[in-house]
Amino acid sequence: MSSVTSELIAMDATRFQHTPYYCEENVYLLCKTLCENGVADATSSDLFVVFISNEKKQVPLWHQKASSRADGVVLWDYHVICVQRKKESDSEPLVWDLDSTLPFPSPLASYVTETIQPSFQLFADYQRFFRIVHAPLFFKHFASDRRHMKEPDGSWTAQPPPYEPIVAQDGILHNLSEYISMSGADTLSSLDAETVRAAISQKLGVVVSHTQLQDLFTKLP
Repeated sequence: MSSVTSELIAMDATRFQHTPYYCEENVYLLCKTLCENGVADATSSDLFVVFISNEKKQVPLWHQKASSRADGVVLWDYHVICVQRKKESDSEPLVWDLDSTLPFPSPLASYVTETIQPSFQLFADYQRFFRIVHAPLFFKHFASDRRHMKEPDGSWTAQPPPYEPIVAQDGILHNLSEYISMSGADTLSSLDAETVRAAISQKLGVVVSHTQLQDLFTKLP
């Protein structure tokens, strides 16, 4: 492990804005901060926002701070993390997950092993899919007015962040559902370089299965 990676792993997650159950907004601000403090490229070109979900909106992830179990497993409706991949570097991609008990950040391979646990046999309803969105596109298009966190009577299911909701550059107020909607039918059938390049340039990025996740980051332009 390089000295740079060792230094990053020692970072304190509490230095970053975090509101429980608002992972998409937490990651939005996390990426902004990484760019501002020089850990990531100022243009965010080395950052990717990864939404994890499925059709049933029930995805098991291990080593989560919100868990009361010894193994740290939580059944989320969706989760969001940041993956950093330096273009001109041999270093492994890094995962920034503010809700994880693993080192912050963690190498992608160890994160997949510990958090995704691909060797664990799951029923089809619990298979995880991953929507990878390039951070510059995420900053431009993503919006959330937090309507998904309100009860029918207008009360909050969890206290919202203290800052104003995120609005897309074109004025859209809410499109979170587009990002967390995914199924096996949405996954790439091929990870050839041209297909990946075209897909990752789209607003909603690309959807892959857990078996394709690590390979995808080796194919990114």
